[in-house]
Amino acid sequence: MDIIVLVKQVPNTTEVKLDPKTGNLIREGLESIINPDDLHALEAALGLKETLGGKVTALSMGPPQAQKVIMLSLAVGADKGILLTDRAFAGADTWATSYTLAAAIKKMEKVDLILCGMQAIDGDTAQVGPGLASQLGIPQITYCESVEAVEEGKKLRAVRLIDDGNETVECRFPCLVTMTTPSDFVPTNPPFTKIMKAKKKPYEEWTAENVDADPDLLGLNGSPTWVEKVYPPTAKEAGVMLEGETADELVEKIVETLKKEHFL
Repeated sequence: MDIIVLVKQVPNTTEVKLDPKTGNLIREGLESIINPDDLHALEAALGLKETLGGKVTALSMGPPQAQKVIMLSLAVGADKGILLTDRAFAGADTWATSYTLAAAIKKMEKVDLILCGMQAIDGDTAQVGPGLASQLGIPQITYCESVEAVEEGKKLRAVRLIDDGNETVECRFPCLVTMTTPSDFVPTNPPFTKIMKAKKKPYEEWTAENVDADPDLLGLNGSPTWVEKVYPPTAKEAGVMLEGETADELVEKIVETLKKEHFL
């Protein structure tokens, strides 16, 4: 079983700050982490590998410093890491990103399964996984909490979230699955020994030339959408706390407040 897991380096959203004048993200000193849903997808891939054998390749696209998420993936248990890094990839929207990833995957000898996070916390679009499946022309199962191999490894069974609960779906390989993260998921924290061993595992950096992609479809030039402006939401005024000894007293105060604000 040859499995590819897409991993992305994202800013820790608990520490994101915007420049109030420019509206740009302040990146200086900002901690970067592996996208949480991608980490769950990686551990799901390793579970399938334990059952079926084979190998797991961690694939990412980003600047050179995104090597950190590849190294973490290798420390957790992936067998090989590939980073797509080239200035030609910069500024890519979800369409151009899907195209680039598809071009890279087509260069690989054999792929049975692609696992990725449902969405990245720096964009929340949930578009790259489905876009990649479309580019490759393979089936996709989205919003999955868990996956397992059935029928002696001929099919994948996934439990996915739907509006009113869960549903179980089966699909033949090759296919693509996007994973969400259950509330009880505890990510693996690799020990120092595995972190050191990760540095000896196969790791490659691929450029636009390596993936034989159309340069007009890469990066900002190949992106039909772009972010015009990022800005924080308007701060809301503090709410008014009303106190009273009885319910009737509180109702009277609420009515008075509504009249004062011309709602009544």
